Formats: sequence, C-alpha cells, structure tokens
Amino acid sequence: MQPVEGRARTFARREWGPLLTDVRAALTARTWRAVPVTLAAVCLTGLFQLVQNRSWGYGPVQAIGSVRAEDPLGPAFLRTPLSLFVPALDLPVWGALAQILIVFGIAEICLGRARMLLVAYMATLAGTTYARIGVALGPDGPLGLPAADAHIVDTGPSAAVVGLAVVVCCRYRAWLTMGLMIAAMVVEVIVKSNLAGKEHLAAIAAVLLGYAAAAAYRTAAAQWWSDPPEGSRFGAPPIRSSTLRRGPLQRLSWRKARSIARARERGRER
Repeated sequence: MQPVEGRARTFARREWGPLLTDVRAALTARTWRAVPVTLAAVCLTGLFQLVQNRSWGYGPVQAIGSVRAEDPLGPAFLRTPLSLFVPALDLPVWGALAQILIVFGIAEICLGRARMLLVAYMATLAGTTYARIGVALGPDGPLGLPAADAHIVDTGPSAAVVGLAVVVCCRYRAWLTMGLMIAAMVVEVIVKSNLAGKEHLAAIAAVLLGYAAAAAYRTAAAQWWSDPPEGSRFGAPPIRSSTLRRGPLQRLSWRKARSIARARERGRER
C-alpha cells in the first residue's frame, strides 16, 4: 500500500499539477508581463484605499465605485466594474490585495485577460443583482435579506475572486478543491447569514451556469463542424482534378465558360 505521504503527493500532482505547471511556465517566460491586468488591479485597489481614507477622497470614491441595493439600477450597474477595486472599509486592505494578486494572477494566466475580466464582472454583477432580489424577498425566506441590507455599501473583490477560483478549478478539473471551496461558502452562510456570504453563493451559481453554457456551446459547435447538416452551404467542397472534368468548358474559369455558353445560346436562337 502506498504511504500517506505518497498518496498526498499523488493527489496534489493530479489536482494542482497542470495548473502549477502553466503558472510557473508563464511567470518564468514573461515574469511580471504575464499578469499586467492583475498588477494594474492591485495598484488601482491600493490607490482607492489611500484616497477613500482621506477627508477629501471618500465622497468621490463612493460616487464612482460604491454600490448599494437601494441605488437606482442604472447607476449601480455603471459603478459595478469599479466596485471590484474599492476595498471594504471594515476589512483589512491587505486581504483584498492578496486575493487580487493571487487569484486574479492565476486566472489571467490560465483563462486569458478578456475571459478573466468577463468572469470577474459576471460574478460581481450576480452578487449585486442578488442583493436587490434578496431585499425584495424579505428576511423570512432562505434566500431573502433584511431590509437593512439595502443600505450596506457593497464593494470589494471577494465575489469576483470566488467566481474566478471556481472557473479555474473547472478549467483544470480540480473538482475536490472546488467542492471544498463551495462547501466553505455554504458553511459561512449557515454560521453567519449575511449579505457577503449569500452574494458569494450567487456569484458561484452564476459562473457555473455560464461555464456550463459555454461548454455546451463549444461541444455543439465542434459536433456541427465535424458533421454539418445535409444541404449546408458551409464546409469545403470535394477536390477534383481538372483532368477528370467532363467538358472543355469546365476547364475554364466560370466567367469565361458563362460567356461562351451565352454566345452559343444566341447562335442557336438565330
């Protein structure tokens, strides 16, 4: 029987080996140039933290990046992208910076910049949307929220971090890691039912649905291209040698052949 240490090493290699290999290769080849969006996000978060802690800066930061469930829908959606980079005032900023640096960096390498930003925005938007739905449902149901939560300033990268971590786990089939992370979010909501915990679950649900839809689309597209339906105008035509063409007109270009055919028809009419 394989010793416990060997089994743990085998599990770690199977669960995280491909992920660590890709991250190490990208950082070795390009160093910090592999994660420029992540570094920009870290700098932007640090800048917002410095500005909002000044007497003159709190108002402008809240105006461009603060989201509450009670806010009108249009301005809230416009502020949502920047709300990722506004640290929560009641939490230490180093936690937000570490989350962005590690999880955003891994996602930028493994998913690509555009997909990373799309997933981060989708997760944050799902949390913001859920807050409105939860307040509307009220505190009686399991998915509801108390009316006081509508006044809570909802900022920070936590929902985006959770969503990106789930998608990276799906991408590299790290199923146990993803399961443990989702279980931890569920336990958090059970132990302390608050807005942040339920938003994390909403973000997880949104990105899982998005990932499943994208995977189904890729599968259907690959199947369609490999076996296009009868009569489709797509796909390459069969290649035939010109020596096998039956008539002399078929050895000419289609414009020349058409002009010769028309001349012959006019001759018959005369």
